[in-house]
Amino acid sequence: MADTTRPRPETRDRFLWHDRLPTRWNDNDPYGHVSNSVYYGFFDTAITRMQIARIGFDLARSPVIGLVVESGCRYFASFAFPDEIGVSLRIGALGRSSVRYELGLFKDGATEASAQGHFVQVMVDRTDNRPVPIPSDMRAVLETLMLPPA
Repeated sequence: MADTTRPRPETRDRFLWHDRLPTRWNDNDPYGHVSNSVYYGFFDTAITRMQIARIGFDLARSPVIGLVVESGCRYFASFAFPDEIGVSLRIGALGRSSVRYELGLFKDGATEASAQGHFVQVMVDRTDNRPVPIPSDMRAVLETLMLPPA
């Protein structure tokens, strides 16, 4: 009997920002595939690349930074070096000072995600790490990455 409780991977068209990331030789674990912990690095890199490309985020000087307060990943299929990974992103929720990034990792030519994950960031003042409202210019861009209500 088939397990009908396991979630199905989402499709690439359910995400609104897309990029590509290479795997590296040292991403592989002794079993010959990318180690599960490396997926979180892919998520973090994709989010930061989007922030730089779409928001103009300055890693060194921005007075507001995002600290990860929650993360998760569901694995459907593995990657191995030298795979190129299609990474796709959307905003799942936007609060006063927090944002939930939802991501999918895709093999070349695949429409279904090999892995899906999320990162929740809280925007904080760089000097004291206290939560601050999401800056309006950042919020405007993040809103464009939200799926319309169903």
